[in-house]
Amino acid sequence: MKQGLSLRVSQHLALTPQLQQSIRLLQLSTLELAQEVEQMLGDNPFLEVSDDQSPREEFGLASADQPVAEVVEAGEEYGLGAEVLAEAGERLAQDSAPTSLSESGSESTPDSAAESGPSDWEGDGSTEVVPDDGEWGGDAPARKSSGSEDDDVDATELARGNESLQDHLHRQALGLRLAREDVAALRFLIESLNEDGYLEDPLEDLAATLAPGDFEQQEELVHHFTVALRLLHHLEPVGVGARTLAECLTLQLQALAEAADDAQEALCMVALAVVRQPMELLARRDVKRLMAATGEGEAEIKAAIGLIGRLEPKPGRRFVDVERNVVVPDVIVTRTMRGGQARLRVQLNPDVMPRLRVHDIYAGALKGHKGDGQQALQQRLQEARWFIKNIQQRFDTILRVSNAIVERQKNFFTHGELAMRPLVLREIADELGLHESTISRVTTAKYMSTPYGTFELKYFFGSALGTESGANASSTAVRALIRQLVAAESPNKPLSDSQISDMLKEQGIECARRTVAKYREALRIAPANLRKAL
Repeated sequence: MKQGLSLRVSQHLALTPQLQQSIRLLQLSTLELAQEVEQMLGDNPFLEVSDDQSPREEFGLASADQPVAEVVEAGEEYGLGAEVLAEAGERLAQDSAPTSLSESGSESTPDSAAESGPSDWEGDGSTEVVPDDGEWGGDAPARKSSGSEDDDVDATELARGNESLQDHLHRQALGLRLAREDVAALRFLIESLNEDGYLEDPLEDLAATLAPGDFEQQEELVHHFTVALRLLHHLEPVGVGARTLAECLTLQLQALAEAADDAQEALCMVALAVVRQPMELLARRDVKRLMAATGEGEAEIKAAIGLIGRLEPKPGRRFVDVERNVVVPDVIVTRTMRGGQARLRVQLNPDVMPRLRVHDIYAGALKGHKGDGQQALQQRLQEARWFIKNIQQRFDTILRVSNAIVERQKNFFTHGELAMRPLVLREIADELGLHESTISRVTTAKYMSTPYGTFELKYFFGSALGTESGANASSTAVRALIRQLVAAESPNKPLSDSQISDMLKEQGIECARRTVAKYREALRIAPANLRKAL
């Protein structure tokens, strides 16, 4: 075998740590980004939040005359060298005025920095972002306090003030005179409820978790749980503590019957007979089989189904913390008037933009020092700069993609979702010179606030359906049209999927019955037989 040397030239893409971090930050949602920022602030001592707090307050240092030794001790938790910390502590001791020291050594007051900075940041991504130790995103306004009557009420603040289902039940239980064992059993059952107010686990399983292997004690616990469950069923909201949907509806109907007159009580009795039957019959509104099973007439069964439809299948629904349902938009689109013409203004939501900067004092103290750990500290400093730059690039990319979406979907912002045009990721990618995977990351879990509501960026993309004129209609617009047709249908004669398909064809949109069924299910619209009024 003959040996030899050969030279080959090839190209390959190397994902540097900085590029990997940039890609990962791009696909994070707003909540995940906030968690990432919080973790980085705890791990990297050179990174800090830029707000009204001074660096001393950020690191928990009380006053300017604090001994340098305490400064060193506080900073050693971050892995900084004693020499660097000593100089940083001396600077903190000398800085009694609210000034910030830049890396070059020049001092600037917060007022002058605000005057020299831009009024807002709406980068278009056309210029290269240079790593900077200065504040980024500092123009974000502070959150309004709830003390002023004129301030808008924040939904998350309302959510935090809401009483939970467990607290509501515990408060009612305080008025009951019970034995100590029954009080403990009732409290345990209340804490075992799910967010809908149901008790999912059997009493025997709950007892087994408290007394594993002790069967006598388990039987005693089941007895106390049975007594506590009967008490729980009489608390408000009615239906709480039910094990099944049928039991939940039964508890509510029994409560209605107790407070009703004779005619209403008779209707409640029929409804109770209905809920004792398999739930599938009630879900399908199978009047004939319910008549045969209960022996009641058609009119009574229909009236009972109407009464059951007004009950609450999830008693704990109104106590669910609404904070989880609040969507914070990343981009805000507003209509403005310029020269008598309506224009669309696209801007980033300042409330979701982290205000970060490199810690000036520690970065400045690191210069000119050579010793053990110098290279490691320089890497941490560079890591902080990379993190700030990657976050800035993330929001810059989101803004560029949002601008491109708004430009192509102008009709939506003027006429609503019926005017949505077909749009695919490739169109935006080709326009911005980005890869489709990048556009996919940007449009996932990112939200845009519009005059018509808040939507995920993916909402503005939709496949094309053919029309008789040869043009294309957006699938999003077709779904909106289906919703409109269903809303205008007769309750006594709801439209079937075939009828909706024919109506769309009359408007020149080629949409098969299967496609209509798929769009209807995506819109969470029930089939025609379940939409029919009794």
